[in-house]
Amino acid sequence: MSKIISMEEAVAKVQSGMTIMIGGFLGVGGPNQLVEALLKTDVKDLTVITNDTAYAHIGVGKLIAEHRVKKVITSHIGTNTATGELYHAGELEIEFVPQGTLIERIRCGGAGLGGVLTPTGLGTVVEEGKQVIHSDGKDYLLEKPLKVQLALLGANIADEEGNLFFKGTSRNFNTMMAMAAYTVIAEVKEIVKPGDILPEHVHTQSIFVDYITKA
Repeated sequence: MSKIISMEEAVAKVQSGMTIMIGGFLGVGGPNQLVEALLKTDVKDLTVITNDTAYAHIGVGKLIAEHRVKKVITSHIGTNTATGELYHAGELEIEFVPQGTLIERIRCGGAGLGGVLTPTGLGTVVEEGKQVIHSDGKDYLLEKPLKVQLALLGANIADEEGNLFFKGTSRNFNTMMAMAAYTVIAEVKEIVKPGDILPEHVHTQSIFVDYITKA
């Protein structure tokens, strides 16, 4: 069964109220055309887990600016003024997570782990509502794993089986998110035949990728 689907088929898998992960770093390595297609639908009330909220005019940032997101779990919002404005207006909930903690929570979700112990955030607002565990004379926060129904990724090249190659820093959170979602859709710039990507250049294996769509 082919994993290649149209952009329209891809966005049809996103439903209002879903919790999803979206890859990218300030729009780089993000599924930006998938988001554009999603904005043509009536999908709303999403909870989005993403490294940052990019810019108001691109990718996940545009999804937020267009009022399609009710909550974002992220590490950085400073480059997207719309995120802050919606937050202060009470129209968007934000869960701030230190960047290293965020990727570890995603990794734990993908690896089936119960969480990660970290000293980051102790004694700050990050600690609120979280369990503190004392181990070997030190206190740690127990940060719970993140796993979602759907992840939208942006890659440079995919083969027809779904193996993915990311150029340079566009890999960012994408590879971890691919492991932490029950369904993974990758927007790619190029689709090649199986074997055309060298094994050592496969950054995300096909077993983690359910669908690919060409940008």
